[in-house]
Amino acid sequence: MNLFDRRHLLTVLGAGLVAAPCLTLPARRVFAAGGFEQRLAAAEQSGKVSGLHALLVSQGGKLLFEHYGKGVDEIGGSARGTFGPEVLHDLRSVSKSVVGLAYGIALSQGKVPPPEAGLYEQFPEYADLARQPGRKKITVGHALSMTLGLEWDELGVPYGSDLRNSEIAMEAAPDRFRFILGLPIAGEPGVKWTYCGGATAILGRLIANGTGEKLPAYVRRVLFDPMDFGPSQWRGGADGEPRAASGCRLLPRDMLKLGQLALAGGAWQGKQVVPADWVKRITMPTVRIEGPRSYGYHWYIYDNVVDGQRRYWFGGIGWGGQKLYVFPGLDLVVAMNCGNYRKPGIEQNGINAAVLADVVFPSLA
Repeated sequence: MNLFDRRHLLTVLGAGLVAAPCLTLPARRVFAAGGFEQRLAAAEQSGKVSGLHALLVSQGGKLLFEHYGKGVDEIGGSARGTFGPEVLHDLRSVSKSVVGLAYGIALSQGKVPPPEAGLYEQFPEYADLARQPGRKKITVGHALSMTLGLEWDELGVPYGSDLRNSEIAMEAAPDRFRFILGLPIAGEPGVKWTYCGGATAILGRLIANGTGEKLPAYVRRVLFDPMDFGPSQWRGGADGEPRAASGCRLLPRDMLKLGQLALAGGAWQGKQVVPADWVKRITMPTVRIEGPRSYGYHWYIYDNVVDGQRRYWFGGIGWGGQKLYVFPGLDLVVAMNCGNYRKPGIEQNGINAAVLADVVFPSLA
C-alpha cells in the first residue's frame, strides 16, 4: 500500500469546515435542489471535487438530494469493480461510530459494563495483565473515548505490512486482545486522546461477550434491521474476528440513516432504537483533540465560532473521504462516500470541505 500521509490525517480530522475559509454556514434554511447538480458539476470540473462516489443530504428527516458518481469501489484496499447506488461501500473508520451506537443499545439491555467499570475486570482470562501496575485505573469509558493511556500508533506508520503500525501489529498478533491489553502504559488514562482501533476492537469484544452474538450479527439485529437497512457486510481479520474499527460496509442511504438517527436522539420513525441519553452522551465532548475538535464516545464533535458564527457538527470520519456530518442547528445530515484512498489525508479532507462549501450549503435557499 502507498505511503499515506497519516499525520496530516490526524491534523485535519474533523476540520473540514476550517479547510474552506470562504464557507459560511447559513442560518437554518430550506434546501433548494434546483442548482445542486450544476454546482456539483462545476466543482468537479474545477478539480475541487474528485473521487466522489455518493453524496446524500437530508433535512428535517427527509432525503432531499442523492447523487452517485462513477469510480472504483474498494474493499479493504482491493479494487472490486465500479461503484453504484446498490453497491456496499467501505465506511472505514465510520465503523467506529456504528460500534459506539451499538454499545449504548447493549448497555441499555444490561449486556455490557458501564463506562465507569474497570476494563481489565471484564477480561478475567488476562488476569496476569490486570495485575500489572497502573492498569487498574483504566476503565471501559477510556476505551469509548480513546483515552486508554496505552502505547499505540497507527497514524505515524503507513498501513500495509509494517508491524510498527499498531493496527497492523494487532491484526498479526495470535491473540489481538492480549496484544491490546498488554501494551505498555504511555500515560495517565483519560488525559490524552490517541487514535486507536484497538479501543474499538475491545468494545466489539465486550459486545460479543455480553450478548453471546458476533458483533456484526448483533449490530444487524438491534440497529440495522429496526431501521430497515439493506444488505450489510463486516470484514474480518485472519483470526475470524470482525474488524470492529474499520470493517463495516453499508449502502450510502443506510449510512445517511445513521446520521438521521443521531440527529433525532436515537429515534427512528417513532421508535427509540438507541437510548436518547446515550446518543447525547456519545456526541458530547469527553476529550479535546486539538483546537475546536473534540471526541465523545466514538463520535467526533466540531464546535467553533468563526466571524461571530457558530459552526457545530458531530459525526463519523473514515479514510478515503467517508464522512457523516450531523448539523443540529440546520436539522441537516450529509453523508459522503469517496474513493480517495490513495490521496493524502489533507487532500481528502479538502475535497469533503469543497463539497460542503461549493455544493451543499449554497443550495440552502
